[in-house]
Amino acid sequence: MRSFSKSYGLAGARVGYAVGHPDLITAFHKVRNHFGMNRAAQAGALAALQDKAWLAHVQGEVARARDRIAEIARANGLAPVPSAANFVAIDCGGDGAFAKAVLEGLIARGIFVRMPFAEPQNRCIRVSCGTPQMLDLLAEALPDALADAKRA
Repeated sequence: MRSFSKSYGLAGARVGYAVGHPDLITAFHKVRNHFGMNRAAQAGALAALQDKAWLAHVQGEVARARDRIAEIARANGLAPVPSAANFVAIDCGGDGAFAKAVLEGLIARGIFVRMPFAEPQNRCIRVSCGTPQMLDLLAEALPDALADAKRA
């Protein structure tokens, strides 16, 4: 399965595809949007598939952002979870309450991150890849958010 949301820049178009055994693909009919894709979305998807240079560029930017997020985590004594996605889960080293306190500290500083809701992943925060400037803001805010969480 592949979505065109992030790497191809077509999040609003709701474009994707799946390749598999015919029985599996038929089962998708139970949950798919029965109105299908519009022509603009189809044209965008076809153009995106042909633009391999742009895809490589985006994938490179995401890889660099993942590496930077991991560096920021390690610089603050945290453990990044290896990722091949457009985000990095960072193990905050405590329990779910501690990770939530870190998350709230970042949000209070204007940095939006997410947190998994089920144990044991709830000891992590999820940081999406962003621009170098956005990651600079994370690097600046994380030490203070951690300090506040440790005091709580």
